[in-house]
Amino acid sequence: MFSSIDPSVGNRTTFIPTVKAAGSAMMMYANLHLDSLGLTKEAFNYAIKGMERLQAAGKLTTTDLISIVDFSLPSSKKRLFVIDLKNGKVLFNTLVSHGRNSGTAVATEFSNAPESFKSSLGFYVTGETYKGEHGYSLRLQGEEEGINDNALSRGIVMHSAAYVNDKLANLQGYIGRSLGCPAIPEKVHKMIIEQIRNGTCLFLYSPDKYYMAHSKMLEADTTVA
Repeated sequence: MFSSIDPSVGNRTTFIPTVKAAGSAMMMYANLHLDSLGLTKEAFNYAIKGMERLQAAGKLTTTDLISIVDFSLPSSKKRLFVIDLKNGKVLFNTLVSHGRNSGTAVATEFSNAPESFKSSLGFYVTGETYKGEHGYSLRLQGEEEGINDNALSRGIVMHSAAYVNDKLANLQGYIGRSLGCPAIPEKVHKMIIEQIRNGTCLFLYSPDKYYMAHSKMLEADTTVA
């Protein structure tokens, strides 16, 4: 159901320097073999740029960790990546849902509007955890005005869902869809939420023309050290 690259969860590990020590996000991308895991270069590069902007604004409690959802991939692919930038490890690589009105196998439509049942792209800062309708869940603060800043009022959170699993993906070619939340597999949701809660960067990426043209987080003056 999920792939873990951290030896504390299973499989292989690779140690590399931090992003700043390595000199570029692309060196990190190459050394972690993120291409072979399916994460696009664009998603990773933009994620690092936006995280640095959030850090400069004092929005993050740590920049050692980043989470990326690559919506350029279909939902049958493991498109959530939780990366330990300090130690050079992919901690989790697993399935994640998109909103039911964003598309079927691939998310192609996005919205910040209430009751749209669509995913919202962009940068989020993870908040506190709570137990709600879907059990242990994680609040998400959208940091992009007009793009995802209605996330809290819309109830967009990270939670588990039974419809996010490999069996369903293999059976019909795509997993179930949410009301806009990035829902993750039941078997790993607690571990992932515990890892990324309270002030880390989450980036939901798509090469969506509207988002790419309107996101202030991705303006040219945001650069990787």
